[in-house]
Amino acid sequence: MAETYDFLFKFLVIGSAGTGKSCLLHQFIENKFKQDSNHTIGVEFGSRVVSVGGKTVKLQIWDTAGQERFRRETYNSLAAWLTDARTLASPNIVVILCGNKKDLDLEREVTFLEASRFAQENELMFLETSALTGENVEEAFLKCARTILNKIDSGELDPERMGSGIQYGDASLRQLRQPRSAQAVAPQPCGC
Repeated sequence: MAETYDFLFKFLVIGSAGTGKSCLLHQFIENKFKQDSNHTIGVEFGSRVVSVGGKTVKLQIWDTAGQERFRRETYNSLAAWLTDARTLASPNIVVILCGNKKDLDLEREVTFLEASRFAQENELMFLETSALTGENVEEAFLKCARTILNKIDSGELDPERMGSGIQYGDASLRQLRQPRSAQAVAPQPCGC
């Protein structure tokens, strides 16, 4: 039996190489740390159905290959990644900045305050995460999903719009959500 869900949201995980994008994906999908994580070549993919705000949502998560292999420089390249995302995606894109590898606090090169300030200045959500321990990984994806649902409810995002990265789930569920007057009415034979 095919799985049914109210909405499908497409997530794109972007950032520099070595920041733990694949490990975040694996932790969220499999609920465990990916020990043998090599650098992604091309794109990896995973999906998971979650319950958010009383809705069933399928998250399709696309993990892209990064480009840089340095630490502090990954933070410095955030603005370029953000510009690309906002240029190439929907204008109402929902973005969360994940400061991953929170478990490596002794090796921290970017303070919580610096990252928080960047997120606030760029109107981003922000969480520090650890793909190793799982801390805040699920919350990061669910927080994005909640924000997307809120934007759908407010009319900022339209699941019917091509290229929005969101869509209604099962077709029969979509018809149930539409107002009665918007549903197609089959012509009835007249008794002439």
